[in-house]
Amino acid sequence: MTVKLSLASLKDAAATAAVPAYDPKALTAGILHFGVGNFHRAHQAIYLDDLFNTGKAHDWAIVGAGVMPSDAAMRDKLAAQDFLTTVVEQDNNKTAARVTAPMIDIIAPGETAALIEKLSDPTIRIVSMTITEGGYFIDAAGHFNPAHPAMVEDSKNPDSPKTVFGLILAGLRERKTRDIPPFTIMSCDNIPGNGEVTENTVIGLAKLTDPDFAHWIHENVAFPSSMVDRITPATGQREIDILRNDFDIDDNWPVFCEEFKQWVMEDNFPSGRPRLEEVGVQFVPDVAPYELMKIRILNGGHAAIAYPAALLDIHFVHEAMEHPLIRAFLAKLEKDEIIPIVPPVPNTDLNDYYGLIERRFLNPKIGDTIPRLAQDGSNRQPKFILPSTRDRLAQGKDIIGLSLVSALWCRYFAGTSDSGREIVFNDASADRLHEAALKARDNPDAFLVFDEIFGEVSKSELFRKRFAHALSTLWTEGTARTLELYLRDELVK
Repeated sequence: MTVKLSLASLKDAAATAAVPAYDPKALTAGILHFGVGNFHRAHQAIYLDDLFNTGKAHDWAIVGAGVMPSDAAMRDKLAAQDFLTTVVEQDNNKTAARVTAPMIDIIAPGETAALIEKLSDPTIRIVSMTITEGGYFIDAAGHFNPAHPAMVEDSKNPDSPKTVFGLILAGLRERKTRDIPPFTIMSCDNIPGNGEVTENTVIGLAKLTDPDFAHWIHENVAFPSSMVDRITPATGQREIDILRNDFDIDDNWPVFCEEFKQWVMEDNFPSGRPRLEEVGVQFVPDVAPYELMKIRILNGGHAAIAYPAALLDIHFVHEAMEHPLIRAFLAKLEKDEIIPIVPPVPNTDLNDYYGLIERRFLNPKIGDTIPRLAQDGSNRQPKFILPSTRDRLAQGKDIIGLSLVSALWCRYFAGTSDSGREIVFNDASADRLHEAALKARDNPDAFLVFDEIFGEVSKSELFRKRFAHALSTLWTEGTARTLELYLRDELVK
């Protein structure tokens, strides 16, 4: 018999899944989290669930916060099951389900007054976020963009903000007025120096209306950097059906993920934190080496395989990695151009790390999809691929493979795969990228005009030359043949 997930049905769910060893109703909030998506529920929430299961830190439960319209649907789905989530961890040899309960509420989008009041609550000591790489209002160089329309709007209406950062400022302002210590602000997004980037955005927005308040934030608020890692696909009917059929649990929005997870953090929490080191979180003096390794090798790897796979009509990530040309392309790109410019990481062999990444990408049970990897390229390319291109150019090194990645992205945005299948885009800049990609077939420079994406890389004569040749080859020879030429070191002009 299928169990409809709720607090009342936890005992029944225990027949097929691990359930909390603590009483969810006894938890109290200590963290407010923006962006209650799959990754958060498979990562930060899992670590907290692990810690709560030891009988500790029950005053560090999560209150979610919604800002985007899509957050309303997530709140409705989770509220209907008492904010419980079933997480299904999968690797090649086993699949296991667990019901997690570290979240006790979600404040819906539009409930601005309630959200600011919760941000003002002295029990909230950490505000965390997973708002994607595109949610930080930064340019290609990672600097805060004060001219972004959302930032301009929030600066004009600081008492009725619409963005995460405007809401955070409103909460901090209220705490300052009430003489309540500020919360720590913790980014859990895949951005190099995510703590510094978050600080720059918060302070940058504050400066637009109140420079003195911005200075107070600089002096009093902590922004620890972190590196987060766990492959977590989007949820669809496939995942809902697997959970129902294999585990007899009916969950409105379960999360499927790989077994592997990693969290590396700076220990900078003046208002306190849960003892997450007891459940595997690494606290280190400097996150930067770990972060750069992961962003360049793993996230860069995802970005590299997304577009050749899409052009070859491949849907799943593991299927892309089973394609001999794509797997060999990624290995050569990583070993020739990406790994050699990644600085050393304590107690880590970078080639071994890539071997781990390759095995994770090959996991067939995850069901991760190429459309998920291909989405939002206008934000992911300048963070995961183009920094490697920039660094190699600065060192006088060639960028044949990295230029090919950019050319594949451009070819993808022309809108059809090699077989003629229409490509459905998922990118805030899709219309202008599509228009530019069509023009680039005859004039490759037409795709390199977006300074917020390519930045200084587009000014490199070598990059423009390599990009143009790779793009021309993709159009005349097709994706598979272009990859073959690259693998034989013949994609050079």
